[in-house]
Amino acid sequence: MLKARNISKRFGTLEVLKDISLDIASGKVTAIVGPSGAGKSTLLQILGTLSAPEAGGSVSYDGTDTSKLGDKALSHFRNENIGFVFQAHRLLPEFTIEENVALPALIAGKSRREAMEAARALLEKLGLGQRLTHRPSELSGGECQRAAVARALINRPKVVFADEPTGSLDSRNRDELQALFLGLRDSMGATFVIVTHDETLAAGADCTVHMADGRIVKIENKDR
Repeated sequence: MLKARNISKRFGTLEVLKDISLDIASGKVTAIVGPSGAGKSTLLQILGTLSAPEAGGSVSYDGTDTSKLGDKALSHFRNENIGFVFQAHRLLPEFTIEENVALPALIAGKSRREAMEAARALLEKLGLGQRLTHRPSELSGGECQRAAVARALINRPKVVFADEPTGSLDSRNRDELQALFLGLRDSMGATFVIVTHDETLAAGADCTVHMADGRIVKIENKDR
């Protein structure tokens, strides 16, 4: 579903990624692991079209080469096809959880009623049906991350990218978030690409991509 070819990235004289090629399968959880400085987050940003590779590199979704899209078309493509979850949930403090989750749908042009109904259904599915009118400051860290996952899923994206999503969570909330990712994979056919230092989270993935020094050094596919 997602094909990255010849991905390199430099920041000045520092070569962060070195000619990486990678395929991401649909309906699977892929974990990207490796030491700090390996280039994991940079690769995630390029796969998610938040950053561009050096000339000659390409990222394609079901045959759509994102490098050929202009800024406006790329923003529209990203909104409709890609979701993001970060270590800090990045929910807007002035809005309720329901409103936060509905925002990407509103940006995509859905009516307020349709967006709010979709947000409500997702939040109920993720166990937050009793928290719809609460603001982020009124929720636990684990609840905020679940709401962030709901926001990432609201437009039914092709893939959700998560950058250290369990980094700020305790072990109980970490285990709950891992179970949520796997449950959404099974119930919705959701595709996740997760950068993580969390060995437990990586162990539950369908595919683990090991990186070091800006390169992929090993890919492990698990039979499930």
